[in-house]
Amino acid sequence: MSDKKTLSILNFSGKVYKNVGRGTTLGFKTANIKIKSNLPEGVFISKIKLQNVFYNALVFIGKPLTFNEKDKRAEVYILDFDSDIYGVYVDVSLIVKIRENQKFEDKEKLIDQIKNDIKTAREFFKN
Repeated sequence: MSDKKTLSILNFSGKVYKNVGRGTTLGFKTANIKIKSNLPEGVFISKIKLQNVFYNALVFIGKPLTFNEKDKRAEVYILDFDSDIYGVYVDVSLIVKIRENQKFEDKEKLIDQIKNDIKTAREFFKN
C-alpha cells in the first residue's frame, strides 16, 4: 500500500443520524455523522467504536459530488455489520486515506469503486 497516505490518526465523534438512505439503496448501509468542516475529505480505512466495541470500517468524508450535494459529512460503512444504530453515539478513528473525494459519472461506477474500497480495507485489516 505504498501509494496510500498514512495519517497521524484523526478522531471524531458524534451521534448517528438518519439521512436520505442512499447508502442502503446503493447496497452499502452507512452511519451518517455530522462533522466539523476541518476534517480532510476523502475515503479512509478506519475503526469505529460503538457501545464499547471496535469495528473495522470505511469512512467517506466530504460532499457527495456524484449526487451534487453541498453539505460536507461523514458516512461510515462498518464492515460485516447490519444493525440499526440511529441515535447512537460513536467514536471514529481515521487510519489511512485510500483516495480523494471524487465525482462519478453514474451510480454504477460509484458502486464499483465502493466495492474496490471495501476490498482494499479488508486487505488492510487482514495484514
